[in-house]
This record gives sequence, C-alpha cells and structure tokens, in this order.
Amino acid sequence: DGDRGSVRRAISINHSFALFVCLSVSFSLPASAAASVSARTGPRHHVSTLVTVSQLVYPFAAGRAKNGATMTWEHLERGSSPVDWCEGNYLISPDIAEFVNTVSNILFLVGPPFLIYLFKDYGRFIQPAIHMIWILLIVVGLSSAYFHATLSLLGQLLDELTILWVFMATLSLFCPRRHFPRVFKHSRKRFCISMSVFSLTATALSVCYPAINAFALMLLAIPATYLLYKELQIVQDKRVYRLGVRNTTILMLAIVCWINDRMFCDAWSRVNFPYLHGFWHILIFISAYTACVLFAYFFVSDERPESRPQLKYWPHNAFELGVPYVSISCYKKLNDDI
Repeated sequence: DGDRGSVRRAISINHSFALFVCLSVSFSLPASAAASVSARTGPRHHVSTLVTVSQLVYPFAAGRAKNGATMTWEHLERGSSPVDWCEGNYLISPDIAEFVNTVSNILFLVGPPFLIYLFKDYGRFIQPAIHMIWILLIVVGLSSAYFHATLSLLGQLLDELTILWVFMATLSLFCPRRHFPRVFKHSRKRFCISMSVFSLTATALSVCYPAINAFALMLLAIPATYLLYKELQIVQDKRVYRLGVRNTTILMLAIVCWINDRMFCDAWSRVNFPYLHGFWHILIFISAYTACVLFAYFFVSDERPESRPQLKYWPHNAFELGVPYVSISCYKKLNDDI
C-alpha cells in the first residue's frame, strides 16, 4: 500500500518543475537581445535565429566576457540581461521595462497567503514545511517582477534560481521514499541534507558560471518526467485524477504561450498583442500551486493515511474549478523524521 500510494504523488514533481521546463527547448533570439536598454524602447521586430538554450539565455557564456571575467558589475545594471521578451520596453512606465510582464506576477504575491490559510491544519498536524513552499512561490513572483521591471542579469538569475529552489524544496519534502537512492536508506533527513547541498552548490555555480543554471534545470526534467508517467499510471482517486488532468492541460497552455511569445513575436506584434508571456505567468502560477496541492495530497495519503486526507475546493467543495486544498479529518499531530 505504501509503494502504491507513494508513486501517486510523483506527478507533482513534474508540475512543480513546470515553472522552468520551457528552458529545455530551443527558441528564437531577437537580433537586438544584447543591446542596451536605452536602445530598446517601443515594439521590436525579431530576426529569428534558432539557437540553443545556453546560447539564448547566456550568449556571453561561451566567450565568458572579453576581459575573461565570468560576471562584472555591469551585469547587475538595467538592461544587462541578454533575455528580452516580446513586450515593448518602457511603453507604459518610464521605470518599468516590461509593464505587463511585471504586473502579471501579482498572483504569486496574493495567492500563497491564502493558501497558507487553507493549509493551516495541514501545516499544523501533517507537514509544517508546506508553508515554506508557499513562501518560496512569493519569492518567485517578486524575483520575476524585478527581472521584467529591470531586465537586469541579477533579476534573471534571481528569477531562475528561485525556480530551482522551489523545485528542490518540493522534491526534498515530498519525493516518495522508495525512489531515494540506496545510500539514503529511506531517510528523508539525509535526502534533504543532500538536496540542500546540491542547491547551494548550484546557486554558487550559477553566479560564477551562469550557463550552469540552465543545464541543471534541464537535467532535473529527466526524473520529473519519469515520476509523472508512473503517477498517471496508478492514480485511482477520480477527483484527484481530474485535477491532475486539468493541471496538465493548464501547463500545456502555459508552455504554448511561452513558446509563442518567444518564437512568434513578429506575428503577435502585428496584431498588437505581444503579451503572451504575461499569460504564461498567470497560467504557470495556477499550474504550480495546483501541483503543490496534489503533491501535498499524495504525501499525506501515503505517509499519513490515518489522517484521512480529502481534496476539497474553496469556496464550494462541489465546484471543482475553485481553489483546491487538502483537508484532513484526523487532527492528531504526528512526528516526521525531518
């Protein structure tokens, strides 16, 4: 029963990874991507050139800057990031580079506090660290807003690193024990320590050698995809299954928006709608927090079945398009080995 239940919550790892899965594909680079921010005011027209992820996100990584340094203070200035999205810069506010892409992160700021409220019993009796996931989602939103407001390399690194932290925190806390490498002997404490060391190392390397971050994120897609496949094969709760299907659909729509904004900017600019990356922010938040809800459900149903978890919706439980959360029926505080 433990093996069967633990595999079911694996799908959530892939959905948490949805925040950065798009980095594993190739897309087109605007010819002016590395230009100064002062030269990028107003709509842009793209000259599409197929490039790899490392070339797109870090075009300076191959040469590592002409003076031999991996990073300089100029990379922390406005417009220092080589990444620029389809939305025209400084069109609405003289202080915000990509206005829509900035404000569309609002759900990352207002959603998690409400989820902390809905999961108050879960956090008290099952896993207090669930609230850390919600707080990290707030940090993701703040980092993304800062990046799109400034288009600085610092903002870009913060945006990407917080995504890595969310994934690693979710993996550490909720990965099925049977998937632990033998060296951990089914100890979640050892697994968490190992993941923490990995995250800190990846963070340090991403600052010194920014291209490392993109490759690390791509490598994480391998176990996530495997666990997703196994999860879909065995899930039995129809309500949970339907939520997983809806979440996957939303994730796919988010990816479509992301790719369209990156690859087909010319077409969307011609119809005066260069804002698909803003829709990506909205859809990916919905997908990310829903994945965390599923993940929380799979965890408690496998390791705390006596708590009798139920997937419910706010404001009306019968309305499955509301805000999902996990309710528990047994209010007995249980110890964990973390």
